[in-house]
Amino acid sequence: MTMTIEHDETAGRFSAQVHGHLCVCDYRMRDGVMFITHTEVAPELEGQGLAAELVRTALAHARERGLKVRPLCSYVQAYVRRHPEVQDLLA
Repeated sequence: MTMTIEHDETAGRFSAQVHGHLCVCDYRMRDGVMFITHTEVAPELEGQGLAAELVRTALAHARERGLKVRPLCSYVQAYVRRHPEVQDLLA
């Protein structure tokens, strides 16, 4: 499934509208560290890789900006464990 992810830096959110549902990956910044606090996809959209795509986008943003990441969201913690290629981003 293709989705367009928008980044609202002021709100600290990566988001996409998919079939009328808002999918989000929220974060807050402090001292060059992106604290990823929440990832949410509507239950009827789960299992389609949408949350993973939001997280990949957030992590790519962190890498491009030279930020470190602290995953507070359990989904992002699990994602990072499964993807060793992003573990260098961890604060």
